[in-house]
Amino acid sequence: MPISPTALAQLPVRRLDATDLLACADLSENRGWLREEHKWGLLLTAGTGYGIDDPDGEGLLACCVVTSYGSELAAIGMVLVAERYARQGVGRRLMRHVLDEAGQTPLTLYATPNGQPLYEGLGFTEIGRSAMVKGRFSATVPAPPVTVRPATADDLQEILRLDQDIFGLDRTPLLTRLPAFADHLRVAVDDGAITGFAAAWPNMDTHVVGPLIARDAATAQALVASLAAVTDRPLRTDVDLRHAGLLSWLEENGLAPIMTNAMMVRSLPDLPGDSARRFAPLTVAAG
Repeated sequence: MPISPTALAQLPVRRLDATDLLACADLSENRGWLREEHKWGLLLTAGTGYGIDDPDGEGLLACCVVTSYGSELAAIGMVLVAERYARQGVGRRLMRHVLDEAGQTPLTLYATPNGQPLYEGLGFTEIGRSAMVKGRFSATVPAPPVTVRPATADDLQEILRLDQDIFGLDRTPLLTRLPAFADHLRVAVDDGAITGFAAAWPNMDTHVVGPLIARDAATAQALVASLAAVTDRPLRTDVDLRHAGLLSWLEENGLAPIMTNAMMVRSLPDLPGDSARRFAPLTVAAG
């Protein structure tokens, strides 16, 4: 039996945890997204999940996840509503709960074209756009001659310092999970100093490149090429459209654009840190 709008508006929002992973993956699949169970595992342990249970016992009716970077910023991602409850105000109901929980903390998210009007109505503004690209890396156009090597445990503190300088906030709780989460973690070095780092983590049939942090485009290209050389899977990544040179190089090497998303913020004029050296997020779901 259909649920009335009044009853939908009264359904409770609860916190999710790792035991909700399969329900979140099921909801992703319901909306035509990939299941992405590996990514959900990270998000539900490093962040805070919110969900609305389907009163018919059909798993989750809606969900999202919030990754906090302290009082200065939190990222909202994976906002999903089951197909049979779409366009009935459920997404807005869930988002308003998240906004109330966030209080005065500035927020960021990546919005699909379908979701952007909802977020604009909730006070988010677009500050840029990001392109998702995917394909088999061909190495047709070689990367610049930048030294790249596998990261070691001894590199972690320098990686965290570099990331905080470029991202603008402390991501230690998230980045310290990278060695276990990613299949490959590489650093670029110059005269003994780390000038960039990137990871490739498994997502269904691809390896996602992210985060991609580098002092310049040449270093970013070298990191991507190094990761591509150690996988036989297609690569996928999300690159800020302002990095046109990197995007062109990726396309020349076989990665085609799939879609673009709006980068949005609320209660903040722009993202912190240095966008010129922030080439790709770990995942758009975590900002």
